[in-house]
Amino acid sequence: MVPLRRSHIRENKIVSSNPEAEAAFGRLVDIMKTLRGPDGCPWDREQDLRSLRRYVLEEAYEVVQAIDDDDMKGLPSELGDLLLQVVFLAQMADEEGDFDVQDVIESITDKLVRRHPHVFGDRRLETADEVLERWETIKRDERGGGSVLDDIPEAFPALARAEKLGRRAAHVGFDWPDAAATLVKVREELTEVEEAVAGAERDAERRSAAVETEIGDLLFVIANLARHLGLSPEVALRSASEKFERRFRAMEPRIISGEAHDLEAMDALWDEVKLSE
Repeated sequence: MVPLRRSHIRENKIVSSNPEAEAAFGRLVDIMKTLRGPDGCPWDREQDLRSLRRYVLEEAYEVVQAIDDDDMKGLPSELGDLLLQVVFLAQMADEEGDFDVQDVIESITDKLVRRHPHVFGDRRLETADEVLERWETIKRDERGGGSVLDDIPEAFPALARAEKLGRRAAHVGFDWPDAAATLVKVREELTEVEEAVAGAERDAERRSAAVETEIGDLLFVIANLARHLGLSPEVALRSASEKFERRFRAMEPRIISGEAHDLEAMDALWDEVKLSE
């Protein structure tokens, strides 16, 4: 294991390293090399960069779940699983001569120092909003110009990507002025959904494309309303989905038993469960 380069750390007088953490990380890297080696694990040796994509996403979501559940006992394990994916990917790249885990560490270390001139340089910023604005400016300079929308992954969840697209566009002034103005746009888009649904009832062939387009516009604006309110639309929807699941599971046995056999009775059950919370 090549020791972590610490030129920036010394230059900027950051607190000294943690040798125990370095040793633990080095052991993880060595274990991964063994698993990928000739006498290692057949499954690990068969993997490639593309096959690991699903596990990167799964482990990231499990970290989010542990945070949502306030599971501080389980969170270290979930973070370890996510860290494994980083080490696994870096090991495969190292085998191909592309880069290694030290390149990964140095990349993020250099980036953190470079994008925090208000901490490691002479620039002074007072608010979190100023920091975010400066961060985006530095990123744009690093890309050598181009669109502010560059490097937003298409693989992002749709709501999260909509929020990020809106946030980037806002950096050049293309945005609703505040949450109130965005809410007006939400109402406008909802009206367009209603009109599209009414039109689709008269022309079934247009239903899918027209209604889908208008619902997409509505969701996009709602995602950016959440941004204006300082909220994550992805987190908000996750919370709503979890609430729905919890309440439906509570009433489901009574539906199956026949206690609630129509929508009116089910609505009453829903209200009962809601009040019990």
